Amino acid sequence: MTLQLVLGLVAVVVSVVAWGVFVAGVWKMIKIIRLGQPDGTRTGPFWPRLKTLVVEFVAHTRMAKFRSVAPWHWMVMWGFLIGSAVLFEAYGEVFDPRFHWPVIGTWSLWLLLVELLGLGTVVGGVALAVIRQRNHPRRADRVSRFAGSSFRSAYFVEAVVIIEGLGILLVKAFKQSSGLESAPLWTSFVTQPLASLLPAAPIWVSVMALVKLLSGMIWLVVVGRNLTMGIAWHRFSAFFNIYFKREDDGGVALGALKPMMSGGKVLDLEEADPDKDVFGVGKVEDFSWKGWLDFSTCTECGRCQSQCPAWNTGKPLSPKMVITQLRDHAFAKAPYLLAGGSRDMAGDEVGLTEDKYEDYKKRLESIDVLAMAESERPLVGGPDELGVIDPEVLWSCTTCGACVEQCPVDIEHVDHIVDMRRYQVLIESNFPTELGGMFKNLENKGNPWGQNAKDRLAWTEGLDFEVPVFEGELGDAEYLFWVGCAGAFEDRAKKTTRAVAELLHTAGVKYTVLGPEETCTGDPARRAGNEFLFQMLAQQNVEVLNAVFEDRPAGQRKIVVTCAHCFNTLANEYPQVGGTYEVVHHTQLLNKLVRERRLVPVAPVTEDVTYHDPCYLGRHNKVYEAPRELIGASGAKLREMPRHEERSMCCGAGGARMWMEERIGKRINLDRVDEALGTAPSKIATGCPFCRVMLTDGVTARQSDGQAGAHVEVVDVAQMLLESVRRGTEKADTPTDEVPTGTPLPDEDKSKV
Repeated sequence: MTLQLVLGLVAVVVSVVAWGVFVAGVWKMIKIIRLGQPDGTRTGPFWPRLKTLVVEFVAHTRMAKFRSVAPWHWMVMWGFLIGSAVLFEAYGEVFDPRFHWPVIGTWSLWLLLVELLGLGTVVGGVALAVIRQRNHPRRADRVSRFAGSSFRSAYFVEAVVIIEGLGILLVKAFKQSSGLESAPLWTSFVTQPLASLLPAAPIWVSVMALVKLLSGMIWLVVVGRNLTMGIAWHRFSAFFNIYFKREDDGGVALGALKPMMSGGKVLDLEEADPDKDVFGVGKVEDFSWKGWLDFSTCTECGRCQSQCPAWNTGKPLSPKMVITQLRDHAFAKAPYLLAGGSRDMAGDEVGLTEDKYEDYKKRLESIDVLAMAESERPLVGGPDELGVIDPEVLWSCTTCGACVEQCPVDIEHVDHIVDMRRYQVLIESNFPTELGGMFKNLENKGNPWGQNAKDRLAWTEGLDFEVPVFEGELGDAEYLFWVGCAGAFEDRAKKTTRAVAELLHTAGVKYTVLGPEETCTGDPARRAGNEFLFQMLAQQNVEVLNAVFEDRPAGQRKIVVTCAHCFNTLANEYPQVGGTYEVVHHTQLLNKLVRERRLVPVAPVTEDVTYHDPCYLGRHNKVYEAPRELIGASGAKLREMPRHEERSMCCGAGGARMWMEERIGKRINLDRVDEALGTAPSKIATGCPFCRVMLTDGVTARQSDGQAGAHVEVVDVAQMLLESVRRGTEKADTPTDEVPTGTPLPDEDKSKV
């Protein structure tokens, strides 16, 4: 009795301290997260967000993207959630071995649930530790998704999980061996055989209950004192991060970029005040509170890293480490910010000044010297500047969205990266030199190649039918055919444009093109961070498009596009600037026409074809089936690459990388072409002109070094369908390094595409 009293008192004293430390940590974390900018778009509607939360954590829909991990994590998660009830039961068991929850404590179903929780927690914890060991960074460079993650934190959490599970099982087993609990075998299939090996000693029930409690209390203390231990804190913050995700319908933060915001409102660039408004993110406190919640929730699982094309080709960018570096910086700087500290764009102190606070000296003395030093670091800067995020990291991103697609806790990496780019471009004017020429061409000529608008119809030359051009009225045209800059000026993309036009003509689809009235949608400008230029181009296009569709009701404002980037921008981002249209990709429309028998393939393309999913068609907009069905309709045999559909590897052109040099590591397009060539295809098909350029150059490079046959070519899906519909052939693509396209850029602005 005395021993049990001592055990109980130890449990109570330790628990009071542990819970105090943990609650203090929770309160501190809440105060720190609230340092971020306001964002009122995250709070509703309530029921759709709650549904998303319940579905994601109960069914583990995000976690299940890695099927080898999902079941084990699912066991551990439920062991933590429901097992908390078993943990609190231990407070009674340390005083009285006979204690159990009133009413439910003797139910057979409850006893079975406890058995499953204990067993599942142990098995799940061990499995997760084994998975971490099997993917340890000791393996070949950049293979491990855990490279850069904290292994000490991970093993600590997994050890606590396993000890908790063992505690649950041993408490139950000792109750049975001591005759304190009687249950049928089906409710105790592990603990009953174990009990037969244990002594009849009720005191061991209290001892094991204390072990179970102490492991949990140690966990609370460690977590409460280490706010940057994301692998532990995600047990709490993940629920909030999922609920407050950008898309209230449950979608991931892909497609449209988050608008540039200031003070919790969408920033109107025409009325913005540079002295008051935030242009992108120049300091960590410029991120919204949801950004700070993202940083705090990262579990360091490395799924984003494992899918990142930049990381996998030797670039310094790891989406995981971007988030963890921002987290570490934010929490290190937090004491300075909480004390009222703030710096202007020049880096001068404007928050903690003697004339602003009566308790100025007291506030200053409360700031740790490390927090003050952290406040002086630039958010983006090279090693010499002690920057948090290196510029090479920031500009390596292709905005492909693989990181966002894979993140099990809905972190919005791309939005954060683009927000930092926005500040660098709009305020610092600090961006890769190659982008200068692209920006200038977009501003002056309305396309990134710097071509003249009058040449936008050059692709129609040689067609044996007339392409209708908009001349004030749509007439009976069902679709506006948005050709895009690449489709109008880039020689390889022109073949796609001509093929689509011919197929639409063959199917009897009424359409029209804008010709010289069309200009760039602004996608490369926006992904590069030049929000001002994007807004200018978008508003210009919306004005034209709204005039074109002036007499058409909302459901009949139809646009068909061949470029995945134009497709995404017109469909998802133009509504932000007043342009709402029904936008379809050419593969979707052509597939519909084939299904309706308005296009009938008559000459099967009896070749082996692999298909490359464009990021902005597939991952960003979930268009996977239409192009594949068209490949099947053309008669070709589809050979899937290992990375396809939602896990497709980027070609390297997105995020304005099309116009930037790739100086570090292996070229992304070569990595993707090597994967494509591994399927032994005669054709590599795609549905985006930028992908086609990158893949063609990659194939040409491999052909020149003898790693690809001369017969391999890159084509658009529309070309394959056209070849099948009419017994024609298309000339293979010619690399741009042999035949230049468009107006050459100055030497300093050239990029290898």
